[in-house]
Amino acid sequence: MAHRNFKVVPNLLFGSGCISQLGDILNKLPNRNKGIVFIVDQSQKETSAKNLPIEKTDLLIFADTSNEPSTVYVDQLTEQVKAHFPALPACVIGMGGGASMDLGKSVSLMLTNDGGSAKYQGWDLIQNPAVYHIGIPTLSGSGAEVSRTAVLLGPEKKLGLNSDYTVFDQIILDPELISSVPKNQWFYTGMDCYIHCVESLDGKLNNEFSRSYGEKSLDLCKEVFVDNHPDKNEKLMIASYMGGMSIAYSQVGACHALSYGLSFVLHTPHGLGNCIAFDVLDDIYPEGVETFRGMVDHHKIDIPKGIAKSLTEEQMQVMVKTARALPPLWQNVYGDDWESVVTEDFVRGYYEKM
Repeated sequence: MAHRNFKVVPNLLFGSGCISQLGDILNKLPNRNKGIVFIVDQSQKETSAKNLPIEKTDLLIFADTSNEPSTVYVDQLTEQVKAHFPALPACVIGMGGGASMDLGKSVSLMLTNDGGSAKYQGWDLIQNPAVYHIGIPTLSGSGAEVSRTAVLLGPEKKLGLNSDYTVFDQIILDPELISSVPKNQWFYTGMDCYIHCVESLDGKLNNEFSRSYGEKSLDLCKEVFVDNHPDKNEKLMIASYMGGMSIAYSQVGACHALSYGLSFVLHTPHGLGNCIAFDVLDDIYPEGVETFRGMVDHHKIDIPKGIAKSLTEEQMQVMVKTARALPPLWQNVYGDDWESVVTEDFVRGYYEKM
């Protein structure tokens, strides 16, 4: 049996106010004078973006994350960066939620890999190392800061740029940056972390490595969403990191597969899509779903119902196809014989419950 030799983020800075050290980190880059690309969620325009150490040679892009990141948008941003810099920039920074961080990862990869990002949707298709890239979450839960994937909506599928080259070279985890997140968004994205843990811990690919991170992350999620701990920002930020580490050496499962279908067809934001899908998965994750519903009630969060009623047959077929086109996720639930269980009717049945 060949064990996975996976890459982790080599540099991590954590603590309240640590974003102030970003300038020092950038100045230590040997080619800082070639310029930095800042890809920042537009929600940060009047807040954290004002304090970024931007110099004249740098490029600041406020990313539109109203929709899921797409291959088309990544390619547009890449061309914008290439037009601004005569040579490769010293660094690409993705700052915001999972979408903005995935955009930062993707652009850093596409600056060194030709052909457009849709070409690299899949596992280990990237050929060349990325430009040095840094992730700075202002929203916690997705685990994008630590994962080896940048999830994109392509012309034919929703699938990540899964590669060791995708992993950030540096992440900055400052709990102060997530203190003003709107409640619903805070919950939906936090549940992405919680669901990561449930899918990892209940999966067939679980092991002592993934279990150690997943169990601690799950405990932290409960302190945040059940106990309302006074240090909930710090705890959620570390839960997100640990949840991402848990699935790095295992895998997510049925909820994420179904959520990909929702995102591809209905453009449902990832965190919300996970919540909609997880709410109908009692038979696969009974304890996890029960706890989830308790947290939904506790925080008075509305999870949309009846979304399948407005779907056309064509949309339903595309959703089913999208969800089934993720073998590693279903293998984590049902093993190598997953296709005998996860039929088109099987997947359709879950969407019809939503």
